[in-house]
Amino acid sequence: MRKVRHILKAVLSALLFATVVSVKAQERILLWSDEFDGPAQSSPDPVKWSFDTGGGGWGNNELEYYTSRTQNAFLDGYGRLVIQAFKESYTGPDNVTRNYTSARVSTKGKSNHKFGRVEARIKLPFGQGIWPAFWMLGADIDSVGWPNCGEIDIMEAIGREPSRNHGSLHGPGYSAGNPLTGIYTLADRRHFSDDFHVFAIEWEPTVIRFFVDGKLYQTRSSIDVPAGSRWVFDHPYFILLNVAVGGNWPGSPDNTTTWPQRMLVDYVRVYGMQKTK
Repeated sequence: MRKVRHILKAVLSALLFATVVSVKAQERILLWSDEFDGPAQSSPDPVKWSFDTGGGGWGNNELEYYTSRTQNAFLDGYGRLVIQAFKESYTGPDNVTRNYTSARVSTKGKSNHKFGRVEARIKLPFGQGIWPAFWMLGADIDSVGWPNCGEIDIMEAIGREPSRNHGSLHGPGYSAGNPLTGIYTLADRRHFSDDFHVFAIEWEPTVIRFFVDGKLYQTRSSIDVPAGSRWVFDHPYFILLNVAVGGNWPGSPDNTTTWPQRMLVDYVRVYGMQKTK
């Protein structure tokens, strides 16, 4: 059985190479976007985005309280969304008190997406204990739960590794600390906090390719899931943007961490792919 699986992987690798080449013969059609145009200090467009709020740790022992305040998420007046984390004592309407605040926005209940190219141009924050992300969750999460709904991490970084981006897939049998994952590292010790970078996936029914600044660095397919597990990336997903503080992976901030921490998002775009003649 193991030998058969290796043969299947080899065959699929050849097919994936052909698929990557064929993508060049496809045209992108913009299906959905937010360019974050709007008055300075205004909230992100409520037609497109909703806020996740609370300070319950979000399954990762995170330390922040996510709010819907414009102090934590706002348009800067120059066509960018700012998600800003503060070190401050904050008590929410649920009487939970945290020592940090931030924001987490999503398109849940507003728009879902299935296949195509999903990308964002983002300038990341940098500091111990800071955890920015641009990611997607299966729209069926409320009925099937996580990780059965699936999770696609297009950009996930931690502040102590300022030159690295993690692209990951979480599903049943390959989640939490054991996802399907790959790393893109900037050359010459550059940091993702130095400038804007484009983080993207190209998503097909059984294949997802990960890119940074147009460079393909990882391809995952249905054959990569562990034996007995399911590929769960064949249904609609919604988009999330957030900056977490602390948690199991990045650890807590320390005296080297500066405040406030800011993630700037220039745009988020979703394209369909159409073959050209």
